[in-house]
Amino acid sequence: MHIELTDHLRCPADHDEAFLVLIPDRMEGRRVIAGRLGCPICDWTTSWSDAVPSFGEVAATTADPGFDAGAALALLGLDGPGGWVAFAGRAGALAHDFAKLLPDVNLVAVNPPQGVESSGAVSVIRSPVWPLKTHSMRGVVVGVDADAGSAIASVLPGLRATGEGDAPPLSGSDELVASAPGAWLIRHR
Repeated sequence: MHIELTDHLRCPADHDEAFLVLIPDRMEGRRVIAGRLGCPICDWTTSWSDAVPSFGEVAATTADPGFDAGAALALLGLDGPGGWVAFAGRAGALAHDFAKLLPDVNLVAVNPPQGVESSGAVSVIRSPVWPLKTHSMRGVVVGVDADAGSAIASVLPGLRATGEGDAPPLSGSDELVASAPGAWLIRHR
């Protein structure tokens, strides 16, 4: 896990969004290979030693998403360096290819398929609930096997989320920009 990702993580417990405290035990450059995360509000903690924090048990998917990294980048409409883009569920299979198309942007794959590793610009997290703060990502790509509503909420206002399957219900002032069989694009407000 990239150390700066800590600023975008939230406690998975059912309380108001709260920051997490990171204690790195072993690092390679800016990547935390072994460490501990904890919530100062509810005392929730987790530790890891394989570069992949686990916020709880999840079933890993093996299927690939219905589009490629180039399509995801085009739909999100992103360019330029900085910030974070999240991939939810099986869309995480696109993360390493996406990193080649949009260098100097950090990526987090939440519950990606088996074989997606935490390396380079990509951090992997396993969590039964969406572990990213509201309004913290430049964009989100959502697999059909992930909770689109929670993922969309983590997009910065005015930016986009895209995913496969049917368009999820809109919340607040979110805008459905486009929808086609098996894909959707939403601007988060």
